Amino acid sequence: MSTLSVNTIESSSGSTILIPSGNSLSLAGTVINSGTLPPSPVGNTNQYIYTNGTSLSFNVAGPKSIQTFNSSGTWNRPTGIGKIWVMLVGGGGAASGHMESGGAGGYAERLIDVSSVTSVQVTIGDGSTSWTYYAGAAGGGGTSSFGSYITCTGGRGANTSHQHCGGLPGVGSGGDLNTYGGGGTGHMAWACGKGGSSYFGGAGATGHPQGGSFTHNFDSHSAPGCGGTGGYEGITSWSPNPLPGRGRNGICIVYEYA
Repeated sequence: MSTLSVNTIESSSGSTILIPSGNSLSLAGTVINSGTLPPSPVGNTNQYIYTNGTSLSFNVAGPKSIQTFNSSGTWNRPTGIGKIWVMLVGGGGAASGHMESGGAGGYAERLIDVSSVTSVQVTIGDGSTSWTYYAGAAGGGGTSSFGSYITCTGGRGANTSHQHCGGLPGVGSGGDLNTYGGGGTGHMAWACGKGGSSYFGGAGATGHPQGGSFTHNFDSHSAPGCGGTGGYEGITSWSPNPLPGRGRNGICIVYEYA
């Protein structure tokens, strides 16, 4: 084997140095070819160099696409997607007409390798519509899940753990991050208890008998997975008694990466 030591290599004609077919150029033991040289940056603004273990190419920075599930369904892996980041929250519990509010659904998130996965069943927990009055137990929110990967239980309804107490929150499991939702509020004189806040934001507005069933009528103006806000005292001198808030449905957001 011969060694040639030079400071400069120039093409004898034009600006291209030709390596004959069947030959290769090695740099410190690594063969230099189309699989090891960076691709041309032309036309690839705001993209990054990506390797699949064999070759180099440009790819979009961040997720290539996002899918959102507001109701149960099936996530199907798009072509070219190898990993996903899933954010999931359970359904919220309903409130009571005596100011007690529902708990929010639990939350979980996880990075999942889906290179060998075709589809995943997505279940979205419903927010409870089973509100109640005074010390009765309101309904709890449903459980959300992303296949067998992560699960988030729903928040419990007002008064389900003890009379005149707020609903306990749900909790996430199976994720890289698992947290409780926000708990509901208990009976407080002359006040409406805000429903438990979820990972995605706060519960619906509180009301007053002068606004009728304001809380109930606008409980959809809140974040996914929140607990229902309690009704105003519910005293019988007001007719009709203002209705309390219902729990909000959960949600699943899937960020898709190459």
